[in-house]
Amino acid sequence: HGGDVGLAKKMITSAKEAGADAVKFQTFTADAFVSRSTPKVLYQKQTTSLNESHYEMIRKLELKREDHRPLIEYCNELGVDFISTPYDLDSASFLHDAGVNLFKTASADIVDLLLHEFLAQTGKPVIISTGTATFEEIESAVSLYRSSGSMQYSLLHCVSNYPCSDNSLNMRVIPMLQSSFRTIVGFSDHSLGNQAAVIAVALGAKIIEKHFTLDKNMPGPDHRASVTPDEFSELVHSVRRAEIILGTSL
Repeated sequence: HGGDVGLAKKMITSAKEAGADAVKFQTFTADAFVSRSTPKVLYQKQTTSLNESHYEMIRKLELKREDHRPLIEYCNELGVDFISTPYDLDSASFLHDAGVNLFKTASADIVDLLLHEFLAQTGKPVIISTGTATFEEIESAVSLYRSSGSMQYSLLHCVSNYPCSDNSLNMRVIPMLQSSFRTIVGFSDHSLGNQAAVIAVALGAKIIEKHFTLDKNMPGPDHRASVTPDEFSELVHSVRRAEIILGTSL
């Protein structure tokens, strides 16, 4: 959305029409999120201007605080869940007070136990992304939720490459996460096409996340590795068909 609330609403509408159950935003301020000296990673260098710093790029992607409530209300009108990823405690507190009922944490923040402690104490569901995490780091985060008495968490298998190559996907992690942590497991899909998402469902995934755009040529770091409304609709159809084919064990 690039900070454009009008474009964000168009994206929400298109995602809903393509079959999405939820839309997920990110809540942060560039000043709290990144250092002005932070370099861009490779895929960001390939998809954005080299004359633009990482900080300047992130600043353009901010969703202003005052724009959250109109988008939450718009999602409520359309019957689609509004989710956001807070990148710090202040953002998490803001989302909680704004009435957001479901959080998702970024892979890099699985080690931010203060953030997870706050989210666990809200009693609201939290989807925890696990890209780049070790088993021990996942275990530490899960233990925090369990010790707080909250069982309102799920895990997303994630590989933090954009786009992700087939030989990096390692989908057999999904049943391992299920058996190890006895919770709902999903898949944050950065791969091309629908096959990985279908395999995830066959392996037991209950949540599928996919980057979404209206046009792959729009300015910004993630559009090229995102799916269009037509591609997302095909993904939803493939996933729903896989669920029917899998049937039940009875």
